[in-house]
Amino acid sequence: MRPLLAILSFVGLITASQATAENGPVVIELYTSQGCSSCPPADAMLHDLAQRDDVIALALHVDYWDYIGWKDVFGRPENTARQHAYARAAKVAMVYTPQMVIDGVDHVIGSRPMQVMDALQTQSGQGNSFDVYLTRRGENVIINAAPGARGDYVVQLVRYIPEATVSIARGENAGRDLSYTNIVTSWDVVGRWDGRSALALETAAAGESPIVVIVQTVANGPIVGAAELR
Repeated sequence: MRPLLAILSFVGLITASQATAENGPVVIELYTSQGCSSCPPADAMLHDLAQRDDVIALALHVDYWDYIGWKDVFGRPENTARQHAYARAAKVAMVYTPQMVIDGVDHVIGSRPMQVMDALQTQSGQGNSFDVYLTRRGENVIINAAPGARGDYVVQLVRYIPEATVSIARGENAGRDLSYTNIVTSWDVVGRWDGRSALALETAAAGESPIVVIVQTVANGPIVGAAELR
């Protein structure tokens, strides 16, 4: 299912609504595909959201539209699996593009700016349960957070490509040069945490690409803390 949506102006809506998160940024995951004609407006919106200091915006390219004529060069089966895991957590039977998942809680059509901004405002107003702090140490990153709400959390390390433009030769977007922002290249669980004691974790993070750490309730539950090093 790929909703057919009109191209809207996103920039004004984004700048007009300033989030007030006190405990860290809101994480926005866009599930998108180069083979989806409804996705470019959502890709453009994610680019604008990524300029905000109170948002971590991530593009997760899925692979389930590859069969219709164009193989997404950034598509990853791991991204498709993560989207399906969100669907199971929300008890829904179907996934689609473009979809935005905001702080692991709100699922909205990624090309509907009012829905996206309403969900962003709601999550930013609630804040995060934990402040997460990152420090580079050579080829590693040190992850710290103070204790707080008890729970069962996964600590995840995400790497991404900041920008890329692709010439689409076939499929629904054939003949277009499309630009993408914050393209996820890896998403790995690097630890588990119960929230009761301070989090102090060091893990490998080689290379110069930005580093994102996301602390999330297990089974694709709410995101409770996040931080980014660019």
